[in-house]
Formats: sequence, structure tokens, C-alpha cells
Amino acid sequence: MRHFTLLSAALLWSASSLVAQAPAAAKAPSALDKTTMEQYVRHLFVWGPQINVSVADPKPSSDLPGFKEVVVTATAGQASQQDIFYVSNDGVRIIRGTVYDVSKNPFDADKAKITTDLQPSFGPPESPVVLVMYSDFQCSFCKDEAKVIRQNVASTYPTQVRVYFKDYPLEPIHPWAKPAAIAGRCVFRQKPEAFWDYHDWIFEHQSEITVENLKEKASEWAKSKSLEPIQFAACIDNKATETEVAKSQAEGRLLGVNSTPTMFVNGRRLVGQLQWPQLKQIIDHEIEYQKTHGGGEKCCEVTIPSPVSTPLSK
Repeated sequence: MRHFTLLSAALLWSASSLVAQAPAAAKAPSALDKTTMEQYVRHLFVWGPQINVSVADPKPSSDLPGFKEVVVTATAGQASQQDIFYVSNDGVRIIRGTVYDVSKNPFDADKAKITTDLQPSFGPPESPVVLVMYSDFQCSFCKDEAKVIRQNVASTYPTQVRVYFKDYPLEPIHPWAKPAAIAGRCVFRQKPEAFWDYHDWIFEHQSEITVENLKEKASEWAKSKSLEPIQFAACIDNKATETEVAKSQAEGRLLGVNSTPTMFVNGRRLVGQLQWPQLKQIIDHEIEYQKTHGGGEKCCEVTIPSPVSTPLSK
């Protein structure tokens, strides 16, 4: 009996030892782990090592109960892209998309990010429709869209639409776009009503302008509009308005703008060039919408490199 007991004990010790030495089961991947999440989105978007990817700490989602919110930011030079992922509490399921609250206007979040104070504009201040365009003076699509807006909006909607211009020069691909934006702000600073003349002139002469001749041509134009030439030249040379352009660019990045033209009609994002019938239909819809839902409604391409993305500008 003693022999059996000792043998049993030995067997039990041996079995428990084997269990202790057995490797632990592989841990299931979790999107709540930053490294796992980064690897997943890199594969999803085909982002190579040249793309910097930052994964924020997960936080409880106020939009989707039972999920964590994880913000992923990718940058490559001036280009940036930010995506919000909703991750289940076990880290297994991921949702990428926009969560809407039917009690709110779906465009309120973007409208809240747009500032229009002290920006070039035309149209009545109390218009029910506000169109904000982020544009680049060297972008050919922007030139075409600008012509559509200038030729149609004021004449079709003299009391119903206000248009704002926001600088969004795409520096990596358009070398004179930012200097042109700085010069435009110099015009606006000295003589606000002349800005739209500058806007129309520079788009019209887009093919003639280079980095080397921009200042000379802009100065010649300024003289024809009775701007003070010494003051204008000094503003350009000192880049006195560069901060204003930078603020406009930062706002665009906050909104996720990565191509020009990008417009917001009462907060509704419109990317790329639109023909007038299409834009008019959207404006007409907003005018009608404001009649019953008024109150509180006021208001070329640099993207993350990926073979699955589609350029929207030239």
C-alpha cells in the first residue's frame, strides 16, 4: 500500500511538472494593443515604413457604448490623415466609420472647426448658406472651381449665400502656391475689397507664374489696383502674413483636408471639382433645409501614399 502511494505521488508530481513546463497558449491579438493596431492599419492601407503612424491610447467611446475609441494618425511630410477606429472591449472587433446622432445635424462637427472671422468673403453676412473653400492658387482644379463660383454664386444667390476663401497651398507639389497665398493675404490686409480681384487675376494668369516671377507680376498687378507698392513689397519680402496662411492650413488639416479644392457648404464636405448644376443642387437643398431647420446652422492632392488611393487633384 505504501509502495502504491509513493508511486502515485511520483506520477502526480511528474504530470504537474510537465504542465508547468508546457508553453503558455499564444495570446490572441488585440486592437487595443498599439503595436497590433499599427500593424493592422499599415496592412489595411498599404502604408510602408516611410509613413509615420501614431496610435493614441484607447478611451471609452461616447458615441458607441461598449467600444473603445482609438485615433490613428499617419503623416508623410505635409500630408496627414487621421482615422477614428471603434474597438470592442475584448479588442477583437474594429469599426471604421462615422457615428451619427439623429438628434443633431450630421455636419455640426466640421462646422465647429471652421473659423470665418477676418477671412476674405463675399455675399450677405446673414446668408442661410455658407460656402467655405480651401484652395491653392497653383492648383488647376481650383482655378476651374473658382471660375464656377465667381461666375454663378453671387448672380444666382444675391441674398442667400456667403462665400469664404481659405488658403490651403500644397507645398510639396506646388512651389509658388504658398508665396502666392502670402501675397494674397498682403492684398487683403492692405485693401480687403481688392482680394477677389487678386484671386481672379492670379487664377487667370496661373500658367504664366513661376516662383521667380511671382513677386514682380503681383507687384505690377498691385500698382494697377492702387495698392501702396512699397508696403505691398515689404509685406511679401517679410512674409508678414505667413502666420495667417499657416493658421488656414492647420485648420484644413484639422478638418482632414488633403486635396484641393475642398469645400464645405454649411459644413457638408465636397471634395474635388464640381460642375455648377451639381453645386447648385446642393445649395438649393440647403436653402430649403434652412427654412425648417434654421437656427444654429451658420457657420492638386497631398495624401498619404497608398496604391489603393485615388488622386483628386492635379
